[in-house]
Amino acid sequence: MIRIIVSVKPNASRDEIQVDAEGNISIKIKEAPIDGAANMYLLKFLSKEFGIPKSHITLEKGTNSRIKKIMLPLDQLTFDKLLSKYKK
Repeated sequence: MIRIIVSVKPNASRDEIQVDAEGNISIKIKEAPIDGAANMYLLKFLSKEFGIPKSHITLEKGTNSRIKKIMLPLDQLTFDKLLSKYKK
């Protein structure tokens, strides 16, 4: 299991994951932050991008914030390989 911290930007024109030079993860999603819809959409988006069942992804902290702590059922090496395609 790996725990990541991401910055989420809802109401974006498209869904996108970006990783800067320091390794900070930003995720843009199309869904609006109304009644938890953006959080559910985020988990669905991560599930699709990383090939993980949505039920195995946990939003640990940040339900009402743009900064979120998420638990993924991956080891560090696998996660780094997946994330490398999003680096600028």
